Amino acid sequence: MENLAQFEELLEFKNLRTYFHTEAGLVKAVNDVSFKIKSGEVVGVVGESGCGKSVTAMSLMRLVSSPGKIEGGEIIFEGKNLLELPEGEMRSIRGNDIAMIFQEPMTSLNPVFTVGKQIMEAVMLHRKVNKKEARKVAVEMIDLVGIPDAERVVDRYPHELSGGMRQRIMIAMALSCNPKLLIADEPTTALDVTIQAQILDLMRGIKDKLNTSIMLITHDLGVVAEMADYVVVMYAGKVIEEGPVDVIFKNPSHPYTVGLLKSKPILNQVQDRLYSIPGQVPSPINMPDNCYFSGRCEYCFDKCKEGQPTLKLIEPGHKVSCWKYEEV
Repeated sequence: MENLAQFEELLEFKNLRTYFHTEAGLVKAVNDVSFKIKSGEVVGVVGESGCGKSVTAMSLMRLVSSPGKIEGGEIIFEGKNLLELPEGEMRSIRGNDIAMIFQEPMTSLNPVFTVGKQIMEAVMLHRKVNKKEARKVAVEMIDLVGIPDAERVVDRYPHELSGGMRQRIMIAMALSCNPKLLIADEPTTALDVTIQAQILDLMRGIKDKLNTSIMLITHDLGVVAEMADYVVVMYAGKVIEEGPVDVIFKNPSHPYTVGLLKSKPILNQVQDRLYSIPGQVPSPINMPDNCYFSGRCEYCFDKCKEGQPTLKLIEPGHKVSCWKYEEV
């Protein structure tokens, strides 16, 4: 494969559209999404449940199941459009060049095989090594993710490990083939706060050590502030704001992004009631052709109900999809 140094931009989503054809109507889960991930960069993809974050990741892996279908757009990885590759070539990229950590390790790990065997399976498939060498890699990976006594843990079953250890095993499995891009889908959701911090430290260390790009899918802005270099904010299947993490936190320009930031509790600040964005996310079925956030927005005016604003560059690296971003 060509040298990664040639590709400052490792991955680019171009006008990706992934729809679900349901009996109730058409659900545009990912609707014209475009953004980039550079080599060695952590991109945080944030938004409420159902906004299209995970479907974007599953589209990248080409694992969208029926009734979902990738309707159009491009996903360019190292100069190749993944949506045009034959399944055999895609299978060699999946797990090898692009790996994914799922949000619930207990349902992602097979309960009838040892964790070592599950890591070894990926290594033997992609690295073309024998069982002895694969076991050595599995032990090294378990040790790399900070689990003590890796020689013993390699022969344990998932139910014999704690939630934090299982999540580390998932990370070890994802890293076993030295991927160039790691997709982390809510990697700390089911863990307690101290284990969350350990997992984030681990991922940060791995990124620095291996120069792995990370697509971090989360609704937790604290995790984004700590981990991400760049932030993509999604709402109802669309990217509504994106930019460097410090710019998004200091100068949010979409009313939804402002609402997300206001919703986060602030340490040492007593509040009678936590802020929540008023209204509800619109039904995803047969969405109207206007600004999807208009029904919840205090800045809404006639133009918002007549059409959708496009992403506009408002300062270097910072884009927003809002008619009234200057007032926000």
